[in-house]
Amino acid sequence: MKNVLIINAHLRYPEFSEGNLTKALIETATDVFENNGLEVKTTKIEDGYDPNEEMEKHLWADLVILQTPVNWMSAPWIYKKYADEVFNAGLFTKKMVTDDGRTRKDPSKQYGSGGVLQGKKFMFCATWNAPEEAFNDESQVFFEGKAQKDVFFSVNLGYKFCGMEVLPGFSCHDVLKNPKFDQYIEDYKKHLEALL
Repeated sequence: MKNVLIINAHLRYPEFSEGNLTKALIETATDVFENNGLEVKTTKIEDGYDPNEEMEKHLWADLVILQTPVNWMSAPWIYKKYADEVFNAGLFTKKMVTDDGRTRKDPSKQYGSGGVLQGKKFMFCATWNAPEEAFNDESQVFFEGKAQKDVFFSVNLGYKFCGMEVLPGFSCHDVLKNPKFDQYIEDYKKHLEALL
């Protein structure tokens, strides 16, 4: 692994969600990777982007990290717009995905196997107000035993559709009611160092 793309999907809400933790996590990841000889590029969606340039960044990257707050059980809407535009650029040019993978000549080819980004990896790093104990426990009434990756199922599938391997994500929990910023940073460093 040589190249890392970090996508900042934070959408600022003044006096409510300023993005300070998102910024600190991106800085942490950048430091970990650059200190280990990797090159890092970042995109802050809220500042604007060119879909074709973002497609080229995806082609350049060995690892793509989506850094995102969880807004209403998903990434902010600006990320969905970004993904639609960048993945469509990758489809129209056939640089990220050729088609859905199926063919009339070979019915054994499955839907979702047309991606051309094999060998590349994707992971999300999410900040949640939900506490960690709300997940992976069937007695919890809201998530009903689901894991964080289940909430991000559609995000992960977008990258898998393009042929990328989806890595276990990283989550910071209880960021509003019981924040542990120093612990988040230390745990994230360990998570990233294990990828090297």
